[in-house]
Amino acid sequence: MIHIILAEDHHIVRGGIRSLLEKEKNFSITGEASNGEDVLNLLERGVKANIVLADMNMPQIGGIELAEKLKTNYPEAKVIILSAMDNEKYVLKAFKAGAKGYLLKSVSPDELVFAIKHTHHFTQYICSDLSRRFLNRLLALPDPVTHKNVQNIDFSNREIEIISLLGEGFTNQEIADKLFTSKRTIENQRQAMIDKSGTRNTIALVRFAMLNAII
Repeated sequence: MIHIILAEDHHIVRGGIRSLLEKEKNFSITGEASNGEDVLNLLERGVKANIVLADMNMPQIGGIELAEKLKTNYPEAKVIILSAMDNEKYVLKAFKAGAKGYLLKSVSPDELVFAIKHTHHFTQYICSDLSRRFLNRLLALPDPVTHKNVQNIDFSNREIEIISLLGEGFTNQEIADKLFTSKRTIENQRQAMIDKSGTRNTIALVRFAMLNAII
């Protein structure tokens, strides 16, 4: 069961989200709040929360400030920011503060449900609309300088599978679980592919693979 606190200062919006999430048999809405201070009061009273779905702009304590406070005092409660702000500076600010997810308010009901499940069971989540925008911006950057000739690089099927999963945002541990191997094995294979391709890090490796039609 995933225990959820809804933090949204617009009652109609909060009620709509609650109606949607209550349809999920593994979700339990344990509390509602109009601002971050109310969320802290709920948690202090012992209300259980695995996920706090919080509007970024709320009176008194907004979603980002709330994420920072929960990271220190209630690390078991993962904050997902729900926002109309699609600028990457807000996304980065939210994650640096301790948020585990960032969703635009235009997100579909299905993706909202998926984001909550993914964030609870795995790690960070950013909505698909923002992911596409950031990826397109990344692909528009000048090609990285490399001395490697892609025609001379041979990736195995397993390596291509790992790169694809990295590109989808999965962590080393999640990939290891999916491929029934150890985290250390995935880390070693990832580093070997970085060395093989002449790239500098995982993001550059994924971009290299996409630009060269490897994935």
